[in-house]
Amino acid sequence: MSAQKKSSLAHDIKTLGIIAGGGVLPERLAQACESLGIEPFIVAFEGHTDMNVVRGRPHMIGRMSGAGSIIKTLRAHDIKDLVLIGAMRRPHFSELRPDLFTAGFIMRLGMRALGDSDMLSAIRKDLERHGFTLHGVHEFVSDLLMPEGVIGKYKPGKADWIDIERGLDISQRIGSLDVGQSVIVQGGLVLGVEAAEGTDELIRRCAALKRKGPGGVLVKTCKPQQDRSFDLPTVGPDTVKNAAEAGLAGIAVHAGDSLLIDPQKVAEIADQNKMFVVGLDVDKHSTDSE
Repeated sequence: MSAQKKSSLAHDIKTLGIIAGGGVLPERLAQACESLGIEPFIVAFEGHTDMNVVRGRPHMIGRMSGAGSIIKTLRAHDIKDLVLIGAMRRPHFSELRPDLFTAGFIMRLGMRALGDSDMLSAIRKDLERHGFTLHGVHEFVSDLLMPEGVIGKYKPGKADWIDIERGLDISQRIGSLDVGQSVIVQGGLVLGVEAAEGTDELIRRCAALKRKGPGGVLVKTCKPQQDRSFDLPTVGPDTVKNAAEAGLAGIAVHAGDSLLIDPQKVAEIADQNKMFVVGLDVDKHSTDSE
């Protein structure tokens, strides 16, 4: 559904709670809501959220360990529908000063060292238990989804496809273990896999590991078990800039299950650096490789 077309979902939701992390996506979502006649209510976090998103909009400034206060405020505004969107650093337990609600949540987890997908799944269940409905950002802004095909004018070459196929396999394997979403492959050699550092740091780390000669592909896919309502893999202009600076030949992204920020700018940067950016049907490629 595009921001220009109202759907039954838009008619049903009067106010959407946006749990806003960092980056530009919370603002994109807020603007889309306003285009659809939905009032956005922003839950922002100091040190994470770009505070421009709260200007002129109903909002609260929360803290990650203050879930009880956030839920109380959302209920006071009769908000039942939520989207969790934007980058957010997962705090260490030693950094938390949890309220009673958050402390109870942590106790239910048993202080286990969960991966991101497990943690998000647990958060979703807890919010649903309290009467909230979680939505994916693509339900409101469908043009954020990565399309299948090439973005820009450059396509992968034969050697690149070898790295892409290898990267798809590895990224899905590490994803199934809830480790990360991204991998960088050059000449069939895995230079690095994403863990807690995130994609941008993975790219910077692998720049020093890259072998002489051309090639090197960043492959980013959605984890097989990932909840599509939030934390979809995201690629934007900064990703392409960083990949170009690292000397990579291109980027392959999970079509339909990833987010693409500012495709025109992505294409411009990729073309300037003679790089490819391509969206792939991962299921199809997995079947083809069997």
